[in-house]
Amino acid sequence: MQEQFKRNRLDEATSPYLLQHKDNPVHWQPWEPSVFDEARRRNVPVLLSIGYAACHWCHVMAHESFEDDEVAALMNAHFVCIKLDREERPDLDDIYMNALHMMGEQGGWPLTACLDADGRPFWGGTYFPKTPQYGRPGFMQILTEISRIWHDEPDKVAKNAEALSAALTAQAEADTRGDMPTDLPARAANVLAEHIDTARGGLTGAPKFPQPFLYRYLWHHAQLHDDQKMRDGVLLTLEKICQGGIYDHIGGGFARYSVDADWLVPHFEKMLYDNALMIELMTLVWRDTKSPLLAARIDETINWLLREMTLDNGAFAASLDADTEGEEGKFYIWSKTEIDTLLGDEADMFMRSYDITPAGNFEGRNIPNLLAQGDTVFDQFQEARSTLLEARNQRPAPARDDKTLADWNGMMVTALAEASLAFNRPDWCAAAANAFTAVRRALTDAQGNLCHSARNHQRLDVSLATDYAFMGQAAAALYRATGEYDYLDLAVLYADILRADFHDATRGGYRIRAHQQTAQGLVNTRPVHDNAQPSANAAVYRLFNEVTILTGTSDYAAAAQGLFTALSAHLAKNFSAMTAMLDGYYEARHPLSIIIISPANQAVMENTLALAAHHHPIAYRQIITLTDAQSLPPTHPAHGKQTIDGQTTAYICPGQSCLPPITQTDELINRLDALLAQRQTTTS
Repeated sequence: MQEQFKRNRLDEATSPYLLQHKDNPVHWQPWEPSVFDEARRRNVPVLLSIGYAACHWCHVMAHESFEDDEVAALMNAHFVCIKLDREERPDLDDIYMNALHMMGEQGGWPLTACLDADGRPFWGGTYFPKTPQYGRPGFMQILTEISRIWHDEPDKVAKNAEALSAALTAQAEADTRGDMPTDLPARAANVLAEHIDTARGGLTGAPKFPQPFLYRYLWHHAQLHDDQKMRDGVLLTLEKICQGGIYDHIGGGFARYSVDADWLVPHFEKMLYDNALMIELMTLVWRDTKSPLLAARIDETINWLLREMTLDNGAFAASLDADTEGEEGKFYIWSKTEIDTLLGDEADMFMRSYDITPAGNFEGRNIPNLLAQGDTVFDQFQEARSTLLEARNQRPAPARDDKTLADWNGMMVTALAEASLAFNRPDWCAAAANAFTAVRRALTDAQGNLCHSARNHQRLDVSLATDYAFMGQAAAALYRATGEYDYLDLAVLYADILRADFHDATRGGYRIRAHQQTAQGLVNTRPVHDNAQPSANAAVYRLFNEVTILTGTSDYAAAAQGLFTALSAHLAKNFSAMTAMLDGYYEARHPLSIIIISPANQAVMENTLALAAHHHPIAYRQIITLTDAQSLPPTHPAHGKQTIDGQTTAYICPGQSCLPPITQTDELINRLDALLAQRQTTTS
């Protein structure tokens, strides 16, 4: 055995999750070809463990098993062991999670799988205790039995590996081209809306995930079809998420999901992508409702982001851990005595409002929440919350995963840019621009490739379609926010790279890895199902739609249509997991750009026509604010248009034609109202 396989090599990693395991007695290896060569040489299976830094049950399994000398000895003797950060390699995580589902397992993290020397899975599960408990078999029993089967029943292992590998390949290579039934978008929206919990919001049952992209689709559908019931379902869901314990009422920001049906008890980790998607959804809905609750949660969440998640270079960290001092949620929960002591005379009123009791609402302590308060915003408690936040900050803080991920940062930049325009906050736009620049510097390699992950000036040599898609959307959002042409150039560049390097020329759609990186995993998938974030193909579709509207170039419309057609056969059976794709379908059918041109000496944020446009609820619009000194692409229908009589002037362009110019705010609002009514007439 080579020396490198006789020790734990995770001290060479940059991922905070992998570094959490660098002192385990397990001889953990990174994902690389030589590890599989070693498994083949020794004739042992590969044990693959996948998790992420903020994962509570990953920590539990680490403490129970991976830090245990007895378990480690068993693992080292009978397996070659790989530890993988799912956030660094979501492409690999997706493969083995799909395999787990094919085995009939529910899935989740930590993901535990056994592979042969070709990377083919033949067994898998999630968390296992060291010894049998919680109704689950013990990890040591499992390891012993798998090793026995590997040596005594190799045909059984080979049969399982072959079947799973064939199924994964068939899934990745399936021909899914076809025509979508014309009634499917409406049918999908209505079916999903019927599953909204009318008392608690969210989809019926538990656990409950925010799924902002799903509610974005339902909100857009409700607007296009003037469906008040569906609209009310989205509003109820947002109210409960914003008032429940899944939201951090003391420090801001949303946890990953709620373990119960009431949105009270969160799984306490905070993820960058969840908060990005929530900010984007809340901004979208606020433009219509002007809800004080949504405005407050957007402001508080962005304050949390800038205070706790911003790295030294301006990019954003990936997550905050669920655990502190080995206990899930300990950082976030309170006793009545603590609140009494800190708030004094104000404590009683605060505790009545925020559900703080002697008995507690979570394992004898309290998760502050406002679930009983409807959509009330308690501005009078701002000082009290600041007092509690200051006290909470004296506690041991949750660990922060400070790696930079291109796709998650792209989502947050887009959300910040959109919120900055809706709320007239140039400081938010500046933070978005700083983050975008920092991500490009940190993640662009010497060949110009946009890499997926970096930390401490070390890049992971992997580029994913989601990175280009979400960073392309971020560039488009910054172009809309600033009018700076360089951002549009980057959005176009990233769209072009996707078309050149990720497109499946045989079946259509887009692969998760570039063509030159196909050897890095068992299969190179075409992700179409939304999980915690929109699928890669839905993200590419949205980028193509945006670039089409921003440039007026028909090539991207053709690419978008080709993508949709290539994957349409999935929709009839899987629409509940493809709402981001359906949202893109609506956007492609309703192209709209609003061009607002002002004199060169007027600041963008002082432009009343622009503010009116950004406050209008009409969906699927690309608002571009320019000055006379700036220009649109030659292919855009409003190219060459200027201000009228030196006044700020708006041009509304549905598709490839523009309506007459507008210089008055009331007229702009009336035109957009009329366009919205026209959409509702043609889609209902």
